[in-house]
Amino acid sequence: MDDRLILMGVIGRPHGVRGLVRVNAYTADSAALADYAPLIDKTGRKFDLEWVSENIAQLFEITAAGRRRIADRNEAERLTNTELFAPRSALPEAEAEEYYLADLVGLAARDAVGATIGKVVAVHDYGGGVSLEIGGGGTPLIVPFTRQAVPVVDLAGGHIVVEPPAETQMEAAP
Repeated sequence: MDDRLILMGVIGRPHGVRGLVRVNAYTADSAALADYAPLIDKTGRKFDLEWVSENIAQLFEITAAGRRRIADRNEAERLTNTELFAPRSALPEAEAEEYYLADLVGLAARDAVGATIGKVVAVHDYGGGVSLEIGGGGTPLIVPFTRQAVPVVDLAGGHIVVEPPAETQMEAAP
C-alpha cells in the first residue's frame, strides 16, 4: 500500500461569515475532491468538505469526538493556504500513457544508451506544459515532459529515458 501523501487541493480565503471557504481543487473534476475525504493537512489534521457552490465549500474537521463544522469566519481565516492531501493509495490507477506527476519524482533518469544521468527530483507545471527536473550532481537538467524528450516512462522499472532537446544541451567549457 502506498502511503505517500498527494496534494489534492488548497483552502483559500473565507467566503462570508459562517465558515465557508474557497477551495482550489487539483482534481480533474473539482467536485471530486470531496470523494477523497478524509483529507489530511501537513500537521495530520483531517478534514471533510461539502461543496455549496463552485469552489465554495463547508469544511468539517474530523476529530476523535466526530465531525466538527468550521462555523465562523475567524476559524476559516486561520485555515487559509492549508494544503489538503490524500494518500496515493486512495487515487485510482492512471490510464495507459497517463501518469500522476508525483509518481515521476524519484525515478532514475537514463540517456538513450541506458547510462544513468540522475533522477527526477521535481516536476514543474507553470501552465506552459510540464517539465521534469533531473538532478544528479552539478547543474540540474530541465526537460519538457513530452514523448520526444521523455520517450520511455517505466514506473514498474523505476526509470525514464531522457532525450533532451538540443536547446537544453550545455556546451562544454573551453
